[in-house]
Amino acid sequence: MTSPSPALPSASSEPQPSLAAFSQPSRPAFPPTGPLAVAAERLPWRHTFISLSVPNFRMFAAAHFVAVVALWMQRIAQDWLVLQLSGSVTAVGVTVALQFAPVLLLGPWGGLVADRFSKRRLLQICALGAATCAAGLGTLALTGALAVWHVYGIALVLGLVTVLDQPARQVFVNELVGPRYLRNAISVNSTNFQLGALIGPAVAGWLLTAVGGGWAFVVNAFACCGTAVMLSLLRKDQLVVAPPTPAARGMLREAVAYAWRKPTIRWPWVMAGVVSLFAMSLPVLLAAYADHVFAVGASGYGLLNTMVAVGALTGAIASARRLQLRLRTVVGGAGLYGAMLAAAAFAPSLPLFCALVAVSGFCALTFLTSANQMVQTSANVGIRGRVMSLYTMVLIGGQALGGPLLGALAEHLGAHLAMLVSGAVPAVAAFGLALWLRRRPAE
Repeated sequence: MTSPSPALPSASSEPQPSLAAFSQPSRPAFPPTGPLAVAAERLPWRHTFISLSVPNFRMFAAAHFVAVVALWMQRIAQDWLVLQLSGSVTAVGVTVALQFAPVLLLGPWGGLVADRFSKRRLLQICALGAATCAAGLGTLALTGALAVWHVYGIALVLGLVTVLDQPARQVFVNELVGPRYLRNAISVNSTNFQLGALIGPAVAGWLLTAVGGGWAFVVNAFACCGTAVMLSLLRKDQLVVAPPTPAARGMLREAVAYAWRKPTIRWPWVMAGVVSLFAMSLPVLLAAYADHVFAVGASGYGLLNTMVAVGALTGAIASARRLQLRLRTVVGGAGLYGAMLAAAAFAPSLPLFCALVAVSGFCALTFLTSANQMVQTSANVGIRGRVMSLYTMVLIGGQALGGPLLGALAEHLGAHLAMLVSGAVPAVAAFGLALWLRRRPAE
């Protein structure tokens, strides 16, 4: 591992109030968002992922990579098995809805818990919960007893686990690396996720055709247990742990008001809502294209998801080398993502479709990573868990509505029209917001 480079700027130039200010939610006046971090010069290529020089984060990133590969294996196997058991793309969308609905309904409370309790302990509990769900799915699939309603029920339980896991995981990155490498660590996590999305679907496609999807669930169960063990091995003396925020009335209302009055949180929040509702349930549409349009089966479905991940991985690496965070990057990434999906809607051949969804993956990661970085670095640490839970509620919870919506559109109006709607709405919304921001340069 290379030695750290000269000090990078703080993840946020926003003045940091004392943590005591957060114990009385009705009183504090949080300072406005300051200019976001700008690197003086582009990092050498060998320092592209410099946050990995932190031992705790290096261990976390390695375990996270294994977990993400296994998670994607489970996700692909789950969606394909539901499609085969039910013969309905809508049923796949319902599975997505059940898994994400708890985040939509309970997400802010997950952030409240993340601000008040140990993030490491919360992540351990969530990992063990996810392992139990995966083991249950694997047992049912391997014994031939799996039915669609089993998948629905376990997807709902996994959604409840996600309510606590997502905000705790987002904020825990800061405890691992501190503010100095926060932006870079977010990009590393995105790269990890996309590498997993590159490998996981391909492995899942092979398993589905060779030995059945049940083994994908078994692999994920072991990977989740590995995550729980890794968290117990971290060096606690090297964690940058902030004192828990004391309980007080109005903490969620305070977080909403705080987030809404900061343009660098508000507008990524708005665009995340539009993109998650219409374009983040892309696997539902890819299942329809694999089965009904190109007739390439389970292995082809894995290939399509892998092509998205190829583009997304490139976008994640580019994000790690970006000098400055700007709203135009967030809005532009969302708009281009939508435009690429709309262009792919009527692609006449599988190779062209694969190329377009790969470019869409690049644009999607440009949007997601820059939005995540902007929201995190714009929020004071004492309220960051609640702010990130609101962002996650919109980003993930929107898929609870978008999954069945796109599934129904694909089933009743055709995959082509569903893909067109999926891309056109975010593209139009991003164009409108870009015009609005151009007329209001203060934001």
